[in-house]
Amino acid sequence: MTSHTGTGHSARRARPLLGTLVEVGVVEGLVHAHEAAFSAMAEVQSQLSRFEPASDVARFNALRANESLTVGEHALAVLAAARLLADQTGDAFDISLGTGPHGWRVEGDRLHKLKDGVTIDLGGIAKGYAVDRAVDALIAADCKAGWVNAGGDLRAFGDIDLPVTLRDEYGGGVRSFARLRDGAIATSRFGSSARSTLASPRAVEAHVSVAAPLCLWADALTKVLSISGDTAHPLLALHHAQGWLH
Repeated sequence: MTSHTGTGHSARRARPLLGTLVEVGVVEGLVHAHEAAFSAMAEVQSQLSRFEPASDVARFNALRANESLTVGEHALAVLAAARLLADQTGDAFDISLGTGPHGWRVEGDRLHKLKDGVTIDLGGIAKGYAVDRAVDALIAADCKAGWVNAGGDLRAFGDIDLPVTLRDEYGGGVRSFARLRDGAIATSRFGSSARSTLASPRAVEAHVSVAAPLCLWADALTKVLSISGDTAHPLLALHHAQGWLH
């Protein structure tokens, strides 16, 4: 899991969201921007979490075969990315968790259920997307530099070099890993439940990390790297990303 140390002249706020503790950091004042970032993430959670009864995901999961519903812009964006990754990985990236990789289809703003029993879970990609929406909110609030960290899904922007550390799962404490500037990085543990993928039988390392321009891709591609164990996987280059095994 990624974490970071503080930076000078910054204001940090934290709030429980997305099943984790989300930290928003704003450099050089503009404290009002924190609320805009948290609100953006709460909106994504309300629409994409399977645990929210009124969310697009929960409502889809309750449908019967051949029924459909209108979904919002957040669902459309994340589902498009999930379908692309499913196609690029031969359905190894599977938001249906094995219930039917081809059991859902988006047409326009309608999400169709193609057979009974198909459910979806966007947990393996939506957190990164929510981080990106929070960063968009900070920029729209005229914040020139800052970061958002959602339990290891981290994105920084502006004139800031953000120290990134990894927790030492065996020896305790943390260790320095990288410095992040104008980009995103996500870290997952091998053997943890990769919620939109099947667990990798080849996983023998402690962590996988992926850096990418957007946190959506960093988050999702950690699952691809967990499955393949291949830091030279062609999808990383395709999405302008870089991966590590720790």
